Amino acid sequence: MPETGSWQVRWETVRRSARAYARTAARTAQRAGHEVRRTWLAAPPRTRSTWRLTAVATAAGLATATAAVAVAGPWDSGQRTAERARAGAAAGTGGAHHGGAPGRGGAPGGADGGPGLPQVLPALGVPAAGASGRGAAPQPTGAGLADALSPLLKDKALGAVRTASVIDVATGRQVFAAKPTTAAVPASTVKLATAVAALTTLGTDHRIETTVVTAADAEDDGKGAEEGEHPKGGKDDEHPKGGKDAKSGKDSKDPKDSKDKGKGGKPAPQRIVLVGGGDPTLTARAPEGGADGPASLRALADDTARALAERGRKKVSLGYDTSLYSGPAMHPIGFNENLARVTPLMADEGRLDDSDNGPAPRAADPSADAARAFAARLKERGIDVDGAPSAAHAPKDATRLATVRSQPLGALVERMLTHSDNDIAEALARQTALGAHHPASFSGAGTAVRQTLAAQHLPLSGARFDDGSGLDRDDKVSAELLARLLLHASAPERPELRPIVTGLPVAAFTGTLDGRYADTAGAGAVRAKTGTLTGVNTLAGTVVDADGRLLVFAFMTNGTSDAQGAQQALDALASAVANCGCR
Repeated sequence: MPETGSWQVRWETVRRSARAYARTAARTAQRAGHEVRRTWLAAPPRTRSTWRLTAVATAAGLATATAAVAVAGPWDSGQRTAERARAGAAAGTGGAHHGGAPGRGGAPGGADGGPGLPQVLPALGVPAAGASGRGAAPQPTGAGLADALSPLLKDKALGAVRTASVIDVATGRQVFAAKPTTAAVPASTVKLATAVAALTTLGTDHRIETTVVTAADAEDDGKGAEEGEHPKGGKDDEHPKGGKDAKSGKDSKDPKDSKDKGKGGKPAPQRIVLVGGGDPTLTARAPEGGADGPASLRALADDTARALAERGRKKVSLGYDTSLYSGPAMHPIGFNENLARVTPLMADEGRLDDSDNGPAPRAADPSADAARAFAARLKERGIDVDGAPSAAHAPKDATRLATVRSQPLGALVERMLTHSDNDIAEALARQTALGAHHPASFSGAGTAVRQTLAAQHLPLSGARFDDGSGLDRDDKVSAELLARLLLHASAPERPELRPIVTGLPVAAFTGTLDGRYADTAGAGAVRAKTGTLTGVNTLAGTVVDADGRLLVFAFMTNGTSDAQGAQQALDALASAVANCGCR
């Protein structure tokens, strides 16, 4: 009998192992089958139907996907060769070439390696030259949108006033309207007007300054702080201290004279003034976000203490100047957790808790609170602050000791829209007034916003801007105005307005839409600014429809009695557009 080879021994071992594994697998499958059968028999009929449907849908989906892959192929390195060939032909390079075009520094898009303008705009629904993708998606028809939206506008949860406007971004044509020019109370959607006006007037890179200056006189507390007078804006002092008297031509007291003897022959402490510039995001908290975060009172104290040390000063008295704004500081709604007193000097929006958005308890005097917080930071840095901070007025030509600057205006607009921040809205309305040379007051800001929008030829019939936040029920705008504001912000030729689009909350994901649109067609496809007051519900934003077309919309209703129902009705309208090719 021939000797068994080693390979035969190994083969027999493998066969035995395979038979044992097969028997074990069979027993396991049999037990699993019995368990599945018992589960099936125990399940209610409705659940069985659901399982059947799921199994059929899964099988059909796999079959469809397999067929699509087969038809679309062949594939190479995760990319269809047909796509690669088409892309290579358009770009003049092969599909595997990832370098930049000649003469562009290796950047396939912009000079810095980012996507060029024609590449970005199709993603927003705006067709680039020769575009054949999303930017050239078919435009919805008025009749198609009417079929989808008109029945939803009859929802009983909506109030007596129901208006709507839907505009195609690529063409600027209004494709659906329901009383679009009727002025209604907008609530917080008026922040869109505030944002457009502020960015148009000041630009996206504008920053708001908070400064510390030397006072001309230790006895200057509260003097000269008339409405509209401020070292950085409004009216100038008639007799600026630290320079020459406007009438006599004589030199007035110089800030350096603060070394003069005080009572008892002791040197008077250096007088410094904290000057509010209108930044509600100035923070007294531990810094967050590094150099890109909000302006910090701690950083301001660091720089102030350093400047004082260079001058040999270890003791100061502190004043604070809020003369940049004029008119009443209290909003017409009165003391409210949705908004602090509107003042140019505050820290963390006058919040008394650790929140950074939404309703919160507010300081009765946010300016004084901010000055006390600053004094505490100075003491931590070895500067002795004599007495309590008090109201003061800094002369126009005072010497600056330190300055901190807010985040760029574009970032403030994004934060305002995402979280519907009323304090930022009122601040930006006043910054617009200052930029347009109007008083920084409720009325001056309203005038500045209206004039700025009028210069953009926006439809202002019936519009009224009594505040920047929308908390005032006397505000009035039309649905068409809101939609046109968003159309403006989406225009490629107006990049300074882009923070309005990027700041809109994303349905089901961010900001004031975080808890809305779950399991709807609008989730992720709708970006919109919300507006809610008692009896008022509004929604205005952008939406990409089922064909990939970018539209802007505004839906407004006044006179509602069911806030939750009205909100859901507006969400249903936006979701209907997202779910609709509407041709």
